[in-house]
Amino acid sequence: MIKSHDEYYMGLALKLALKAKGKTSPNPLVGAIVVKADKIVGRGFHAKAGFAHAEIVALDQAGKKAFGATLYVTLEPCAHTGRTPPCINRIVESGIKEVVVGMIYPNPLNNGKGIIFLKQNNIKVRVGVLEKQLKKINESFIKYITTRIPFVTVKVAESLDGRIATRTGDSKWITSDKSRAFAHRIRKDYDAIMVGVNTVLRDNPSLNAWFSQKKLIKIIVDSNLSISENSNIFAGESQVIIITLACRPGQETENRKSLAAKAKILEVKEKAGQINLRDALKKLARLQISNIMVEGGGTLIGSLFDERLVDKILFFISPKIIGGKDAVSSVMGNGVKRIDQAIKLRELKIRRFDEEFLIEAMVG
Repeated sequence: MIKSHDEYYMGLALKLALKAKGKTSPNPLVGAIVVKADKIVGRGFHAKAGFAHAEIVALDQAGKKAFGATLYVTLEPCAHTGRTPPCINRIVESGIKEVVVGMIYPNPLNNGKGIIFLKQNNIKVRVGVLEKQLKKINESFIKYITTRIPFVTVKVAESLDGRIATRTGDSKWITSDKSRAFAHRIRKDYDAIMVGVNTVLRDNPSLNAWFSQKKLIKIIVDSNLSISENSNIFAGESQVIIITLACRPGQETENRKSLAAKAKILEVKEKAGQINLRDALKKLARLQISNIMVEGGGTLIGSLFDERLVDKILFFISPKIIGGKDAVSSVMGNGVKRIDQAIKLRELKIRRFDEEFLIEAMVG
């Protein structure tokens, strides 16, 4: 199938946007191309929050050649002032005659206002080129900016019978080096990694990304603040956030004080005597954490599914049978009462690592 000019140039802009994958949060991935007389005269992408937007980078590169040209941009140019000024004024000043937009900016502060402004200034605007693909690469940003809750991905390494540890708690290693290496590469695309307290107590993980210099935020759900201040999660320079219940008068402990010296203690509401996970995610979003990879354990993952807070799953499945009614399941919690209430998956993808499989899917 022959692509239209619009699809071709927007495809190039999309590829530019992906150059900054995992680096722009809490901002979206954006790429831009300036085209004049069927020649590209400017390219740009948004490299990091606080840096110049893609349109500005592309226009700077185009210089005077931008006059009378067409600007292809994956996301509607912003009309509001954030860490940088709005892009729409610069587009008008450059003399661009036409703007082709991939998708509308989902931020309520913008959401079509940029397009209206450009049209009011006699610039032709076309919208919706490669929209589906562009929404996919910015799925976490769209969730974050429209709901003020981070995009949540659950990552599991389990046996064929759905176990993440034996009845004695042994869990190293269920999956292969190849699967674990791939999982570490994925980590760099996220702002933070979240685990439950039992995972820290049992495995004492460091929660770093092997193949990245990125300092991932480490989030521990620990209602009783029972982890040790000597846990491996405190090694290195990454920020650690411990989610816990609000401290009642007289409940201040020495452990709380020592942990507060090493981590941010984020107190959240209670729900049935446990951490209110929805409240926790809302408070994490206020810290500009837009996406989170949850890596265990079964209780935390099950509770997130119970509360319908999971957006995506990555299940690495090893051809091993652990068995035993007391072995640790990958998804615990309360679960559903009837099969017709089961959580459904869509956009299923299966990838093979030697004898192991990765199942990737969206939830709901």
